[in-house]
Amino acid sequence: MFEEAQLYSPVTTGDGGEVTVHLHDGHPGANDPEYRRRRNEIAAAALAWRPGAPAPRIDYAEGEEEVWRTVCRELAPRHERLAVSEFRDAVGRVALPVNRIPGLDDVSARLAAHGGWRYVPAAGLVDLRTFYGALADRRFHSTQYVRHGAMALYTPEPDIVHEVIGHGHLLATPTFGELHRRAGVAARRLEREDSLRFLSRVFWFTLEFGVVVEDGDLRAYGAGILSSYGELGEFRGMQTRPLNLLEMGTAEYDITRYQPVLYRAQSIAEIEAVIGAFFDTCTDESIEELCREHAVA
Repeated sequence: MFEEAQLYSPVTTGDGGEVTVHLHDGHPGANDPEYRRRRNEIAAAALAWRPGAPAPRIDYAEGEEEVWRTVCRELAPRHERLAVSEFRDAVGRVALPVNRIPGLDDVSARLAAHGGWRYVPAAGLVDLRTFYGALADRRFHSTQYVRHGAMALYTPEPDIVHEVIGHGHLLATPTFGELHRRAGVAARRLEREDSLRFLSRVFWFTLEFGVVVEDGDLRAYGAGILSSYGELGEFRGMQTRPLNLLEMGTAEYDITRYQPVLYRAQSIAEIEAVIGAFFDTCTDESIEELCREHAVA
C-alpha cells in the first residue's frame, strides 16, 4: 500500500497498544463505529504479524464478503472489454474465488506457479523503500481490510480488492509481473529519497494507472484502473499523453480521486522499451541529470 495513503488513513499505536486507523472525515466509513472498529482490528492483526509466520487469517463478515462478490461481479464484464489481454489471461489462470475473500496465503499459493509472488500483510502505511524494495524479492505488501459496504464500487484508498484483484492478476502476467520486480530492483539501487519518489511516480502512472493501445483499442493495464469499476468506465474519456519519464516522475497526483491525466503507451513493446529500460538502468545520477536537463531547457 502506497505511502500517499498515510495522508488519508494513518495508523497509530497508543501507549496501551491500541491500534487506531484514522479515517478522514470524508471517508465513507468515517461515521460508522463498527466499520472503524473493524479497521482497527484488521490493522492490529497486520502489525502483530512477523516475517516467516502465516499471514493473519481474517474471518470476514457476511457484509464484507458481499462487497467482494459485488465487485467481482461488476468488474468481470468491464475487464473483458477494457483490460489488456495479459491481465484477462491471468484472471483465468489464477482463478481467484469470486464468492469469498481469499486470505493472503491463498493468494500467494495461487501465484506460486505464476512468478512465485508472495503477499505479506500491511496495516496501512508502508514506506516507499520498504514497499518497493520488497518487490525485488517478489513480495507484495497488502492491506486486508474491505472498503465500506455503502460504496462497494468505490474506495478512496487501496483495500484488499485493489491489492488482490488489481495487482494480484498483474503479478501473474509475464510483462507486468516482471516490471513490478524490476521496479523493486531499481528502488534498491537508488540511495536518494528524491530519486525514490521519482521512481514511485513513474510506477504510479504506469503499473497503477497505465493505459496502452492494444488491437487498435485503448486498454488499461494499471492496477488502480483495473480494480476500480468507476475508473474502468471513465478512463477512455480522460486526457492521455505519450509516455514521458520526466513528466511522470515529477507530476503531482491525488490518490483519492480519478486520475484526470493518463500516460498512453502505443504498445506493450513501448512499455518494455521505455518503462522497463528506466527500471533497469536508472540511478540517482541519471534521474538528477534528467531533471537538470529539463530545468535548463
